Amino acid sequence: MRTVIAFHAHPDDEVLLTGGTLAKLASEGHRVVVVMACDGIMGEASDRRLAELRASAAELGVARVVHLGYADSGHGPLLYPDPPDRQRFVRAPAAEAAARLAAILREEDADLLLSYDANGGNGHRDHVRVHEIGAQAAELTGVRVLEATFPRELFSWLYWPAWLLRMIVRVSYRDIGHGGSPRAAITHQVDVRRFAARKQAALAAHGSQLNRGRAGRLMMLFTKVPAPVFGLLLGREWFAERPPGSAWPAD
Repeated sequence: MRTVIAFHAHPDDEVLLTGGTLAKLASEGHRVVVVMACDGIMGEASDRRLAELRASAAELGVARVVHLGYADSGHGPLLYPDPPDRQRFVRAPAAEAAARLAAILREEDADLLLSYDANGGNGHRDHVRVHEIGAQAAELTGVRVLEATFPRELFSWLYWPAWLLRMIVRVSYRDIGHGGSPRAAITHQVDVRRFAARKQAALAAHGSQLNRGRAGRLMMLFTKVPAPVFGLLLGREWFAERPPGSAWPAD
């Protein structure tokens, strides 16, 4: 049995990026722990989204959920002031956040850390910060790292059909072209179609995000389609192995 720590930015990211892989690992008897950097709340602290995260984790077979203690940094050009009770993730000193994550890695005697690629997948400031903090914590502990990503070429090809269907409107083709990783950099592709029903149920647990804006409506649609169709759409997950000792960005 191995222990795998999945480090994510916001509640629901654990499903969209790694849900099938986490369910697969748990089904094989490995200990799976989710560490969430942000609580997903922009204002005063609330347990709402963390409660949804715990429900999602239960669907995936996750053994433990830990919130690293930070607030969502939001998306867009404006970075709002910190809430009165906690700090936004991107404002937290890198050494502090990495030390918190490293402490969990040591406590769990982790064999593997799942983090994000250098773009954070979609360029969100909190996702990029997950990559930076994950890399620094890995250097502190020596743990092996696989970075969740997606093949840039595939998503570039899918951009125009999604744009014509109005499934995406705020993401430019240029953004897609710089997201994810080149296919040549991807080291692991995981077929998780067998766990489609569990991944779909975990996504449905994030009820506050369903039908909220275009992204929420798309998530709602994913929870309503038959599980085999869901598996065709979201039945593969990709990772790039981070070379041991590779440099991480300074704060």
